[in-house]
This record gives sequence, C-alpha cells and structure tokens, in this order.
Amino acid sequence: MSVTTRVLTGQALADALDDVARLRMAVFRDWPYVYDGDADYEREYLQAYLSPGAVVVAALDDDRIVGAATGAPMADHAADFAAAFQDRPEDLSDIFYCAESALLPEYRGQGIGHAFFDAREDHARSLGHRYSAFCSVIRPDDHPARPADYRPLDPFWRKRGYEPLPGVVARFAWKDLGQPEETDKPLQFWMKAL
Repeated sequence: MSVTTRVLTGQALADALDDVARLRMAVFRDWPYVYDGDADYEREYLQAYLSPGAVVVAALDDDRIVGAATGAPMADHAADFAAAFQDRPEDLSDIFYCAESALLPEYRGQGIGHAFFDAREDHARSLGHRYSAFCSVIRPDDHPARPADYRPLDPFWRKRGYEPLPGVVARFAWKDLGQPEETDKPLQFWMKAL
C-alpha cells in the first residue's frame, strides 16, 4: 500500500465531499463514536469545509480516499464550542480546531495520523493561529459497546504535545447505532501551543 496525503481545496475538495462523507460514516460506526451516520447530514456538515480558512487533508491510496482529516478556525465553530472556552484565557480567534480524523483500519499505524496533524497544524500556523485544539469523545469505561481490546489514543496525542484542558468540555448530539434518536455526548478538549 502506497498512501499519500494531500490538502484538498477548491474544486478538488468539492468533488471529494461525497467520498469523505462515506468514509466518515464507515469509520465513525466504530468505538468511541458508535455513530449511525446519515449521508444527507454528512454532506451538509462537510459544506463548512468549503469556507476560507478550513482545510481537509486526504489520505489517498492511488486515487481512493482512505482517510481524511478536517480543520477550521475555532471562531467558525463558536456557536458549538464558545461556552466550553468561556473560562479560558485564550481567545477563540487564536485557536485552530482540528475537527475529525477518519482513517480506514487497514491503513492505521503507518504514520498517516501524524501526517494529518502535521498538515493541519502547518495550515493553522499559516493563518496566524497560536493554538491547535481538538475534542475526544468521552464514553464510560463500562459502556456496552466498548471493545475489550480498545486502546485510547491519549498517548499518541500527548506525544504530539496535546494535553486535555480540565473542565473544557463541549456537548454534541448524534445518533448512536441501535438508538432511536440523537443524544448529547460530552467531548473533552485537548490543546497545544503552535
């Protein structure tokens, strides 16, 4: 497998949105998201990454998208996340939000996760952001869908210089597999200085 990463912008990004939507629905079915995805919702959600300042980094096996990472200025997400940062000293305009990373399981462990963060952090610096942040899903250790062999990504994130921000928790709703409707999930923010 020869995988390359590429920043998608303009028409290349617009052309890839359906592929990124399908990828997200497939990858996020797994723990800890357990997401029961909807193609219409995904297409609408991904439109935000056509805006100035946003970035999508694609992992490509030949021309097939096997992974994607999204990011945008935190100020673009103020409605969703401002409350979580109200007691923090950082201004939202100084923070770049590394939204999601989705990578098919057979491509993991090859350095693609690092390439995703490298590209988004480089993009954030080019825009003048001082911090990079992302959220991790908080699920109870005894959740019935948690696989016995699950390994949290905390060591990977810490190796990249990220630390959890105590008490900086947002809430976001989505529908879990096997559930009749969306429910709110807590999301822990992690951040590092760029």
